[in-house]
Amino acid sequence: MPIRYTKEILPLLKSAGYNTTRLRREKILSESTIQALRDGKVVSIDNISRICAMLQCQPGDILEYVSDPPAE
Repeated sequence: MPIRYTKEILPLLKSAGYNTTRLRREKILSESTIQALRDGKVVSIDNISRICAMLQCQPGDILEYVSDPPAE
């Protein structure tokens, strides 16, 4: 996938006071979204927006585009 995270999101959220228990209990992020973040899968733009609000950052601070290698 050409979009990937530049940083580990869950540790960043934890350092900002949002551990996974709080994320689930307060219904900030769903369990499937938390699991996708653990697996390094890109989540929806709504969730990216929510994460950026919690971390007070821009999407470009946590995501990057990496082009696919050319097909041979």
